[in-house]
Amino acid sequence: MADVESSALDDRHKALFRFIDKVNHDSPNIGPAEIDALHAIGWTDEAIYFAITVCALFNFYNRWIDATGVHAMSDAAHRQGGKRMATHGYARS
Repeated sequence: MADVESSALDDRHKALFRFIDKVNHDSPNIGPAEIDALHAIGWTDEAIYFAITVCALFNFYNRWIDATGVHAMSDAAHRQGGKRMATHGYARS
């Protein structure tokens, strides 16, 4: 997704992704007003917590991978993983 605003997401999800963009680029300035706005459109504290956590973990993983020199997966490997998840789900047992 290149642009949240022109995406097919509903307004509620667009607001969450705008918030996550602020988590990525301006987190010191997140305050009660941003959380209150998400609550007003139906997001729970738990959902907001999970969104922030996923964002933070991906930031961590990306920086760790970049700094340690781990090579990116090939396009073919990403396609294979996508097919596996579509068939078996995200979690592995």
